Amino acid sequence: MDVYSWIILPLLIFIARVLDVSLGTVRIILFSKNQKKLVALIGFIEILIWLLAIRQVMTNLSNPMCYLAFAGGFATGNYIGLLIEEKIALGYAVVRIITRKKADDLIASLNERHFGVTQVPAKGSTGDVDIIFTIILRKQINEVKTMVEQFNPQAFYTIEDIKAVSDLNLPLNKKHGFFRGLWKK
Repeated sequence: MDVYSWIILPLLIFIARVLDVSLGTVRIILFSKNQKKLVALIGFIEILIWLLAIRQVMTNLSNPMCYLAFAGGFATGNYIGLLIEEKIALGYAVVRIITRKKADDLIASLNERHFGVTQVPAKGSTGDVDIIFTIILRKQINEVKTMVEQFNPQAFYTIEDIKAVSDLNLPLNKKHGFFRGLWKK
């Protein structure tokens, strides 16, 4: 058995595909955040890796392990790309909380942790409600969800990504302050 052709080469193809597809996922996320220069650089690296991988597959058409490695690397790269995206969680999100219960404790806790809050009284289908809005870093979503569930487990909330924010001097949590200027053009 030729170890290089049946094990090492497919493994290299697999790794190349994992890298280029993971980079592609990150590139698409940065594209949605309007990071033109970084998107171009990542795109260059991504396609270069892809070309090297596809060349090896096309050169070794009689080796089915190369096909499996190429396809497996693609699938794994998608998965790893999403894990990377979750980990870096770039950008901002708006959290909209709708509650029938008085939200004073939740608002105080959010303010205590330096989250800006806007409260709007409203009428829901079951009566009076409060709608609470806060714009946060995506990295802070779990922290805010935990707070909402702690103070009012019955509250309804939605979370949406924000493409742009008009003022980057939001009262963001101090530990995430590095990201404040990240999106300036």
